[in-house]
Amino acid sequence: MVGNEFFGNFDLASAAIWMFWIFFALLVYYLQTENMREGYPLEADDPSGSAHRGLFPLPGDKTFHLPHGRGDVTVPSGQRGDRAKLALEATSDATGSPFVPTGDPMLAGVGPGAWAPRQDHAELDAHGHAKIKPMSQLDDFHVSAGRDPRDKPVVAGDGEVIGRINDMWIDVPEQMVRYLTVDLNPEGTGQTRLIPINFCKINDDRVTVRSIYGANFAAVPQHKAASEITLLEEEKIMAYYGGGTLYADPARSEPKL
Repeated sequence: MVGNEFFGNFDLASAAIWMFWIFFALLVYYLQTENMREGYPLEADDPSGSAHRGLFPLPGDKTFHLPHGRGDVTVPSGQRGDRAKLALEATSDATGSPFVPTGDPMLAGVGPGAWAPRQDHAELDAHGHAKIKPMSQLDDFHVSAGRDPRDKPVVAGDGEVIGRINDMWIDVPEQMVRYLTVDLNPEGTGQTRLIPINFCKINDDRVTVRSIYGANFAAVPQHKAASEITLLEEEKIMAYYGGGTLYADPARSEPKL
């Protein structure tokens, strides 16, 4: 028979299962090393110690050619200077002790207010256009359902009325509202700030923002361009409101029993 003459006593089923396990092990190795292109190498909480590098080594550099003339990105870069600059200090020398922010916790960029150093350019759609734009510059968009927040007063977490909504920022491909523009002085001084839509509650007569207080709105990070917002600017704005959920009022960080 063919099996006896060609393969002899060779076990095809055993070979198949071993080939599967070898393939699976190589797949796990590949996926894990590719996953380590960002955020690695890890660092220990104690700067004097060395972090455990783990079972898998860092992958070799890979260069990605970005579309729309955005240049090239090579990862992993091997540079982790961001960790050393965090405005944090340990509450004790014991390993695993909690960290507390130093300076102004709302602007420290840590805890609930942490942000990532994303690229300082606008996110683009498939055609190379900025995805998020103010609705006042989009002739094809209008509010077709729900409450229109424009011209409604904005009430902060402490009950203070800090301004009035005068525009919305739309994610054009997704057709979703991402931010609201609040004029901190409705008389027309041009002091505007963006409010992420997920931090707003739009009522019939007001827009409520509970995460930060009235005194915090002046320090909300601003965006440079009038017609677009960069990824880095989005990170910092979202982080500021996120940080306010814990740091806007010292009572919020106290233990609750």
